[in-house]
Amino acid sequence: MTEERRPTPRTLLVVEDDETINRALSDRLVAEGFRVVQAYDGPGAVAADQEHRPDAVVLDVMLPGFDGIEVCRRVQAARPVPVLMLTARVEEVDVLIGLAVGADDYVTKPFRLREVVARVRALLRRVDRAHELAAARPPRLEVGRLTIDRATREVTADGRAVHLTPLEFDLLLALAADPGAVCSRERLMREVWGWADARGTRTLDSHVKALRAKLGADRVRTVHGVGYAVEPL
Repeated sequence: MTEERRPTPRTLLVVEDDETINRALSDRLVAEGFRVVQAYDGPGAVAADQEHRPDAVVLDVMLPGFDGIEVCRRVQAARPVPVLMLTARVEEVDVLIGLAVGADDYVTKPFRLREVVARVRALLRRVDRAHELAAARPPRLEVGRLTIDRATREVTADGRAVHLTPLEFDLLLALAADPGAVCSRERLMREVWGWADARGTRTLDSHVKALRAKLGADRVRTVHGVGYAVEPL
């Protein structure tokens, strides 16, 4: 009788300098079926990412050595990986800076462990869904002078290469699927983030702002009270 093979558990990197929080969060994630690697400072986090190549990173903003923003920047420069930020600071500038360097989402402290688990699962579902869609559709999408390569995840706008974070790329794909048509905020939250409701819309707004800065303000149009659209310029 052939022994049934169990799927390989996803690896998560948990970066938190408070040992009690790190242990509690790591224990809960292990109980949920994940393999967990722990780090407690900035340099240790970058080294652990390079060694273990986790499927996602749960990352505190305030860390010794260098902070989570710099960790996120270095990790995303090496390879695309979903990042969930943990922060006790809710000022918008902190959130925007974190998202600008490639963070996908954030949770404010104090948080419930089940909320972090749910957000991590949503990030991983988004990554899986993006890979499935990329394999099922033609590799290149052209919207005016904007070219999106699904296979290589490269973008050019007006003939110049544009570097997008993993979530920015997925958001652009969702918007560019029907050029000129308005995509509601609820639909974007569902398709890109995998959330069934419209919570976290500040995260969506931050990523749209980042897309405008990189692609040009006129290329992503806001329809107030409804959502966003990519214009075929």
